[in-house]
Amino acid sequence: MDTDKVKIHGSRVRTDSTARVAEIEAAERLRMEQKCQKIIDHGISVFINRQLIYDVPMQFFASNGVVAIEHADFDGVERLALVTGGEIASTFDHPELVKLGTAGKVEEIMIGEDRLIRFSGLPASQASTIVLRGAAQHILDEADRSLHDALSVLSQTVVETRTVLGGGCSESLMAKAVDEAAKRTPGKRSLAMEAFSRALREIPAILANNAGYDSSELCAQLRAAHYEGRTTAGLDMVQGCIGDVQALGITESYKCKRQVLLSAAEAAEMILRIDNIITAAPRQRQ
Repeated sequence: MDTDKVKIHGSRVRTDSTARVAEIEAAERLRMEQKCQKIIDHGISVFINRQLIYDVPMQFFASNGVVAIEHADFDGVERLALVTGGEIASTFDHPELVKLGTAGKVEEIMIGEDRLIRFSGLPASQASTIVLRGAAQHILDEADRSLHDALSVLSQTVVETRTVLGGGCSESLMAKAVDEAAKRTPGKRSLAMEAFSRALREIPAILANNAGYDSSELCAQLRAAHYEGRTTAGLDMVQGCIGDVQALGITESYKCKRQVLLSAAEAAEMILRIDNIITAAPRQRQ
């Protein structure tokens, strides 16, 4: 709708009378109304534009019962076209070639001090909007990173549907298996295996610490539970105790868990392969 050539290109129009100025304005208004009529002829009730909509077309849309939304961002328009089942149109000469989208309700809502437009009742409602609010920017950044990590794990779980028990259960089972293998391994290799087992048990300890519980007590109880044969025992961070994570439905992505173990092992191996230590000369004291 922002097709005012005079304002876009910064041109100057010189006339010899105010009557000519009125004629130019009338011609511009007529051209804009004709374009608006082409849009209305599509049979729409809501018109979304990525650019500015001037007062004249805004009033023309309102008088014809069409809600006009301006300054929509490009990414938002593309996502909206996907979930409404429509397509983005750049020309309006052939309404029969344009696929229109549908929505059950379009409303303006208030979140805090911001005004937002919400589309609901969409035919392809797989996409949703998540609004993050916080007291400080660093809290929002941390929440954004956590949400991004969670969505990334979910997207990978759709591709690789296998899951493992969470709550530190998988790490405890692997640590127990490594400990038993270390007992049967002679030489210094058993020391490395025991260190790997201790590293695996750090994962449940980190979970307990992040939840604000006593990690030493819970990890000791978890280790004893697995040696008693309770192979589905894990950390229940809601109650702050050891629970059956299979019954609680606490699972993790198998692909994510495998990648975590591989990356950690590769990082430790690279550190062990370093045979040169670079140190800076001490500062001269006076």
